[in-house]
Amino acid sequence: MLSDRRQRVLAALIEEYVSRALPVGSRTLVENYNLGVSSATVRNELSVLEDDGYITQPHTSAGRIPTDIGYRSFVDDLLKTQFAGQELDEDARRAADNLRDSASELDDLIEKTTAALARFTNNLTIVLPPSTLRLDIKQITFVSLTPNRVLAIIVTEDGQVLNRHIEFVDEVDSLDLAHAQEVLNRVFAGRGLAEIRADFDEETAELLHSPLVSVLFEEVLACLREGDTGHARRLGLSTMVKQPEFERAQNLMPVLEVLEDDTVLMQILKDSPADSTSVRIGHENAPSQLSGVSVIAGRYGRGASEGVVAVIGPTRMDYAQVIRAVNVARRALGDE
Repeated sequence: MLSDRRQRVLAALIEEYVSRALPVGSRTLVENYNLGVSSATVRNELSVLEDDGYITQPHTSAGRIPTDIGYRSFVDDLLKTQFAGQELDEDARRAADNLRDSASELDDLIEKTTAALARFTNNLTIVLPPSTLRLDIKQITFVSLTPNRVLAIIVTEDGQVLNRHIEFVDEVDSLDLAHAQEVLNRVFAGRGLAEIRADFDEETAELLHSPLVSVLFEEVLACLREGDTGHARRLGLSTMVKQPEFERAQNLMPVLEVLEDDTVLMQILKDSPADSTSVRIGHENAPSQLSGVSVIAGRYGRGASEGVVAVIGPTRMDYAQVIRAVNVARRALGDE
């Protein structure tokens, strides 16, 4: 554990490096930061921090830059001092409430929150909505577009809207379609897929006995499954790749490969803790391709309405700003 003075020197070095993306020398710290110690003391503290692995010197004649260990010590101190209890200040709560009030439904809120988060952090923002397979269905509507074509619209209890076009070989009578809609709303309304499967009995089977109702039932299930995959919102990638860390293709390509793999991405995000914002730095990330980035992520909502919001960027990032932004997004998307 670092002494208070050594922690202040490390924090000043990180702040300077995040701002300028250049190795930091002792003179810069003495001139630009009120550390309350002599230049000789700063040089000595930097030497100790380097020996202990918190900072490193990329070139013999250069200043120092933080290591993953240094960032971890800095972030842990940040979480302990500025973000203890994960409580938002009044401005942050107001920002979250304004975002929520500006949206008409969950899909709209997710889009606006993702855009705001990407714009504010200048990094890649990912929002993973709640799984549609776990959500309760509020309403199912079938709209006849032509005698052989129907649009299915599914609204979940938390406001997600899914739709699916259904083609029929034979013409579908409007009265039969209305009857099928009534039956499927009786089966689905207020329940999720897991509950329907658990409670599937003879009465439900009888309701689905009609060929048209049975076909539409399967189409609704297919719509829910489709809505549950590839649904993560991503914004800010073009801004992130402009960072100095990614000027070389060999640094960028491994990161892009992981971010394009939805299976890996979903697993990374789903490992986030339930009740706080987590920060994984560089080599702390399980896929080795992400050793050059940090992932700040947190869950929002509860139970079946739970999702994940995350910011991914170089380890050289403004952690206080990003953590605060993720906390605002969690409040906006959650039900607090």
